[in-house]
Amino acid sequence: MTPVLFLVNPEARDWASRLAVHLGAVLREPNDLKSELRRAFRRQQPIIGICASGILIRILAPLLSDKQREPPVIALAEDGSAAVPLLGGHHGANDLARRIADHTGGVAAITTASELHFGTSLDKPEGYRLSNPQHLKNVAARLISGEKLRVKGEAPWLSALPRATDASLGLLVTEYAVPGNEASLVYHPQTLALGVGCERGVSPDELINNVEGILLREGLAAKAIACIATIDLKADEQAVNELGRKLGLPVRYFSAAELNEETPRLKNPSEAVFREIGCKGVAEAAALRAAGAQGELIVEKTPSAKTTCAVARAPCPIAAEHVGRPRGRLSIVGLGPGSEEWRSPAAEVALLRSCHWVGYSRYLELAADLRVSQTEHRFPLGEEETRARHALDLAGEGHDVALLCSGDAGIYAMAALVYQLLDPNSASGLADDARRISVDVIPGISAFQAAAARAGAVIGHDFCAISLSDLLTPWDVIERRLSAAAEGDFVVALYNPRSCARVDQLDRAMAILRAGRPADTPVIVASNLGRPGEHLDVRRIDAFDTSRIDMLTIVLVGSTSTRSFRRGDGATIVYTPRGYSASRNSDA
Repeated sequence: MTPVLFLVNPEARDWASRLAVHLGAVLREPNDLKSELRRAFRRQQPIIGICASGILIRILAPLLSDKQREPPVIALAEDGSAAVPLLGGHHGANDLARRIADHTGGVAAITTASELHFGTSLDKPEGYRLSNPQHLKNVAARLISGEKLRVKGEAPWLSALPRATDASLGLLVTEYAVPGNEASLVYHPQTLALGVGCERGVSPDELINNVEGILLREGLAAKAIACIATIDLKADEQAVNELGRKLGLPVRYFSAAELNEETPRLKNPSEAVFREIGCKGVAEAAALRAAGAQGELIVEKTPSAKTTCAVARAPCPIAAEHVGRPRGRLSIVGLGPGSEEWRSPAAEVALLRSCHWVGYSRYLELAADLRVSQTEHRFPLGEEETRARHALDLAGEGHDVALLCSGDAGIYAMAALVYQLLDPNSASGLADDARRISVDVIPGISAFQAAAARAGAVIGHDFCAISLSDLLTPWDVIERRLSAAAEGDFVVALYNPRSCARVDQLDRAMAILRAGRPADTPVIVASNLGRPGEHLDVRRIDAFDTSRIDMLTIVLVGSTSTRSFRRGDGATIVYTPRGYSASRNSDA
């Protein structure tokens, strides 16, 4: 996750801005430090507070519950002289503090015992996974008290540890599944690459069982696997993705041409496979490709009825992020009305995680406070399909992409268009890679929800939303829907009520909705909700003037049971009771 740098004293803004650029962090000068700190903490975003450590401690203390899930938290002195990891020392805070100190010329005040004594983190040394973390505390405490280790195996970080051949404490580095105990730690180097292949639509259980059977038979530790590798044709294969989730491992993909380059190293090349997909093997080739040029095949292709698996070993831990490419991901993000307060944590996580932002220029500006190094792809209003295709193509290249929408991504927004393009029954002409991506729809507060909340509770009972734009829907269809809504006595939210080219549709819609509704039925007119220039007005339906309505406005028309009243502070409240038993009364 992108770190967030909280600036409390504006006098430090200049050097804090330079530090944020150096770290690739978001710089925030919050109006409400408590709420913004807690929001960043809950979304597990690394936190750097340029303030006294006590401020961070007091604000975040009520949220502390699980050290394995808590993000790095660093207190940074206002002059940059000291960076103190308060939380998550072994989960990135110590390394982040060192990067900060290197930039500011200050000191990284590392307090975790193992790094102070041995210069390395014993719970998560890079490229290695501890098999028995439950025994770490006992072994580390005994080491710090002066005991030594019997070490078997090699790793660069072992050199600083105290050793003795007759020591009572042990440490083993191995790819094999060996149990540890309270006096012996077992580390697995992530030197193994698991290559898999399968038929389309195979049961995830069959692939998982094949892999687990191989590991059990060969005695290999699952924690020694750095990644799962396969051909890019399988990017959307459920079994492959379920295997990745089951093992908690990244899945990396190669093209047929890349896998075919591994043919000389294959133990079981297949002409039939070559005729089918353009390479002479998937499982063995993918495992070898992921293990690198110096890798060796240690488990040949092992088939089940519809799957194949193979394992290759690299001479040193595999950096999975540099292997092949990941499955592309497209997040269709609803930003809400525009204000930070109405933007969901899930939307912020998706925006911070993604490396490409695609959207209408105005929508990109609504999220500018979260932009760090993301590449922006700006499109004018009206090019919805063009921007959807562009986002899909970027994700098809293996990128993490956010397609930004105002309001809710699924309400008169981009989600439906994206899925229409992905629909295999549509002649969209999308590239195969774009069709295999992962897609998430991140909901947001829609305009009608925001307007209703600002005015009271007008959608407290049955309601519907109708767009008056006839660019995609024939006007006669819109009129039928308006008539049905009027007959059904729904509260009606009117989207796209008026534009420069469409000047009479709103008048015609209101004529339909006025029929059968009392003259004092409340009509809510709202624009720029949650943004500068916000305006909300409540009018009677018989006095509603359509001439001042534009595309930035949403109109909510009450039902026959919708009521309004004026409060002592002058605010007009509009609500629709949940039931029709009470008599209707309005004094607005």
